[in-house]
Amino acid sequence: MKIPKWLKIVGLLIIGLWLLMKFVAWPLMQRETKKISPEKTTTFVKNGYDLSLTYSSPSKKGRVIFGELVPYDTIWRTGANEPTSFTTKTDIKIMNTELPAGSYSLWTKPGRQSWTVIFNEEIPDWGVTLMSGGKETTRNPEKDVLQVEVLPKTLASPQENFTIVFQDTGLLHLALSWDETIILVPISK
Repeated sequence: MKIPKWLKIVGLLIIGLWLLMKFVAWPLMQRETKKISPEKTTTFVKNGYDLSLTYSSPSKKGRVIFGELVPYDTIWRTGANEPTSFTTKTDIKIMNTELPAGSYSLWTKPGRQSWTVIFNEEIPDWGVTLMSGGKETTRNPEKDVLQVEVLPKTLASPQENFTIVFQDTGLLHLALSWDETIILVPISK
């Protein structure tokens, strides 16, 4: 069976567009969005811990964040651009639940009363689908390794940039804060 010439041309155009997206548009988009929401890395190497976390830090820009920009009761990639990645070189506990050494994507489900914090063994390229305008995540729930519930607290004053740090005050916490909200996720050995 002979393939019509027009079908060959359409096939070549589709392949050409895919290659253009993969090697030109995608890298350009990633580079440009990081100008708006810069990539940050935080580490904690002390007392037998060797932890690192990489995320993109969006700004508040006068917006209401939780409940509007980031809807309640919906999975969030926890930052901008690619999903936040969390690496531990040793086995640790998150709220007394084992998390084996490895690299994970970090997802959250903000709520008015509590937040769900999720560690997933896959780290997807972007974290949201482009077709949904960023409203649907690419997280595969079947690859979740750990989920914990934490209570949000109110900050004394609004924080302009989304920030994640390791907070060591005698007890180690992963602290996520933005706008008027902070959550503290306990980490132990």
